[in-house]
Amino acid sequence: MVGHLAGRRQLWASCDIVAFLMTDRRRWTIVCLLSLGMMIAYVDRSNLSVALADKNFIKEFALSDKDRGLMNSAFFWSYAFLQIPAGFLVDRYGVKIPYAIGFALWSLISAASAGIGAIWHLVILRVILGCGESIVTPASLRWIRFNVDEKRRGLAVGLYMAGTKLGPAIGAPLAAYLIFNYDWRNMFLILGLGCLLWLVPWLTLVKDNDRELEARLVKQSQTKAIPFFRLFSTRLIWGIIIGTFCYNYFVYFCMTWLPAYFAESRGLSLTKSGWFTGFSFGGMATVATLAGWWADSIISRGGDPVKTRKMFTIAGLLVASTELIGAFSASNEVALAFAIISLSGLGLATANYWALTQTLMPGAAIGRIAGIQNCASNLSGIVAPLVTGWLKNSTGSYAAPMYAVGVLLLTGVLAYTFMVHARYAPKADSLGLAGQG
Repeated sequence: MVGHLAGRRQLWASCDIVAFLMTDRRRWTIVCLLSLGMMIAYVDRSNLSVALADKNFIKEFALSDKDRGLMNSAFFWSYAFLQIPAGFLVDRYGVKIPYAIGFALWSLISAASAGIGAIWHLVILRVILGCGESIVTPASLRWIRFNVDEKRRGLAVGLYMAGTKLGPAIGAPLAAYLIFNYDWRNMFLILGLGCLLWLVPWLTLVKDNDRELEARLVKQSQTKAIPFFRLFSTRLIWGIIIGTFCYNYFVYFCMTWLPAYFAESRGLSLTKSGWFTGFSFGGMATVATLAGWWADSIISRGGDPVKTRKMFTIAGLLVASTELIGAFSASNEVALAFAIISLSGLGLATANYWALTQTLMPGAAIGRIAGIQNCASNLSGIVAPLVTGWLKNSTGSYAAPMYAVGVLLLTGVLAYTFMVHARYAPKADSLGLAGQG
């Protein structure tokens, strides 16, 4: 009898292990699916920057530098300001269905860009595209918060955020290829409709249970959630907002103007410009994933999560500032090398500055908190293309836009150094901590 019971216990243990492995495999499959979704989102938002480097597109619509800045900025008008409402939406209704609806909307709108006859048509479509894509980051980070523990969250966020870099890395050369071999209208149509295939695994694999997971964790913690608007009374949230804006100013400068910079300032063809933009963002995606894993490994060995993730974030901003070396070099080789080095180096911060926010302010309403941070992130998407276009138009070169990037990167370093500290976080008894994972 004893042997029989022992055998049954071993069988039950084996079943538990198999169930855990299957759950874990499903979890990481969905993380990769979230990364792919973000990659597609960035393909659909960055393909315009390649079209805006195409001489035929510029000639057809008689675009000035200010016009190109306006076109690149239009998407972010709605995308940035809908981040917090999108966070409320996923906190209220969960992740699965709102994300699927948003994804379908933006894919169809991207395809519809093929039919524009005037620039104002494209402006309207880009604004609607921003509405559809506004759901992506609050939904994805909410899912990660309630399905991945602290010691593996850096890798999960790194894989997810790799999509933000692989999107331009793949999208820029792919869009350039489609424009060169077909035309810009077919480029929008093919990329927009092709992306709808992503919805099949999303609707099949993802459970609509994040609200139940949240309720369980909040009940276990027996704490109250902080009122949403009280978050803005903390130095911490303002440090995160400033640092996030500065980080993404450089990203969106590269996403919206780097193809044109390579073509106009360095004399590259449209195809080569697309490839070098792709290499830069591809390097960033690789470093982002490795840096997330590296930070996780330090934390799992006893490292302080806040200090570790801050160290990686500040290091990434500092390495990114080396773009100034390449920008003012007379050598094309040096300029192109530092374009790749600086953007790849920023990948040290990518996973960790997002994971740092979840470490300092985890738990209930994480969709809204992610919305605040992503709103700051994408305000830079409005500002960077407009300011770059204005500075280039006023000065006749890319020197002033490059100086602006350098100043903002160093401002981000100061924000994370002096404002983003655990001692400035809201108290645990008022925040509603839902467990550290």
